[in-house]
Amino acid sequence: MSTHEQMLAEIRRSPRLPEIVDELQADLRKENERRKQFYQEMTPDEKVEFIDGEVLLHSPAKLMHLTVTKWIAVLLNTYVDLHELGVVAVEKCLVVFPRNDYEPDVVFFSNAKAASLSPDTMKFPVPDLVVEVLSKSTQDRDRGVKFEDYQNNGVGEYWIVDADRGLVEQYVLVGETYELRMKSATGLLQSQVIQGFATEVSAFFDKQENMAALRKMMS
Repeated sequence: MSTHEQMLAEIRRSPRLPEIVDELQADLRKENERRKQFYQEMTPDEKVEFIDGEVLLHSPAKLMHLTVTKWIAVLLNTYVDLHELGVVAVEKCLVVFPRNDYEPDVVFFSNAKAASLSPDTMKFPVPDLVVEVLSKSTQDRDRGVKFEDYQNNGVGEYWIVDADRGLVEQYVLVGETYELRMKSATGLLQSQVIQGFATEVSAFFDKQENMAALRKMMS
C-alpha cells in the first residue's frame, strides 16, 4: 500500500471523518479564492508560482543559473523547431496543475499539446518535459512538491540540473513512477519524450561544447 493510500485509509477509519472532510473542503474553497486572486494579479514582469495555496515570488537568479538555462533552452528549441516537434518555452511560462501553478526553467510541449496554444496563452497545460535548474531557494521544491506533482500528473520526463556541479539527473515516467535514467556530469543524454534528441551533458555547461552541439544539430 502506498503512503497516499495509507493516509486515506487512516482518515476513512477515523470517527471524525465528516468533520475532517468539512475542514478540507473549507480549506480548498479558501485556496481556490486565493488562486483566482493570483491569476488576476500576476504580471509578465514577475516570476511567480502558486504552490500549496501560497504565492511565491522568485528572487533574481545567478548568472550561472541563467546561462545554463539559456544553453539548455537553445539546444532544445533548435532541435524541436528543426523537426517540428512542438514548442519549447523558458522561465515565465505558467503551467497549470490541478492544485499548483509553476514557472519551470524550461518546458517542452509536444505538437498534441501545442495545438491548443495561441499567441495570447498565459496559462499553459501540463508539459511533456520539464527542466529545473537548481538554486538554493528552490531546490527543496524542485526535489519535493514539484517532483511529486510532475510525476503524478504525467510529465513524461524531468531533468534536474545542478549548474554549480555541472550535473544532470534525468527522470523518465515509467507507468506512474519516475525512474532515474541518468545522473552524470558526462555522457550522452537521450530524451525519451523528444524523439531523437540526444546531446552530450557537457553541452549544457560549456559554451564551446554548446556551440559544437548546435553546429552538429544544424548540419
